[in-house]
Amino acid sequence: MQKKLPGTLFGRSVRARLWIEGSNSGFLGIGKVSLLEAIAEKGSISQAAKAIGMSYKRAWQLVEDMNALGDTPLVTTETGGVHGGGTRLTERGLRAIETYHRLEKEFESFIQNSSQSFDI
Repeated sequence: MQKKLPGTLFGRSVRARLWIEGSNSGFLGIGKVSLLEAIAEKGSISQAAKAIGMSYKRAWQLVEDMNALGDTPLVTTETGGVHGGGTRLTERGLRAIETYHRLEKEFESFIQNSSQSFDI
């Protein structure tokens, strides 16, 4: 599935953006989901950031922000060791991706169906 960026045309004449809000701020949108997916694939925040064209500093800040919004982090990191460090998604992180994509499909279907009624 192609990623929907802010303002991407979902329907014939409707542009929309989907994100899930936490209690204090925007919690999860397509940018953060893309970062989480890249972390799951690469096992590294640095490699994930590079893969999606984001600075390491920005990626690290987004991970910290997402982890701070709940009791359980979405991403965990391990430093050093014999095999080096690594980064992985927690069960909550994996569920966040699944939930976002499920809502995205429902949202896209709603927008497409709704946009058929516009005659602009």
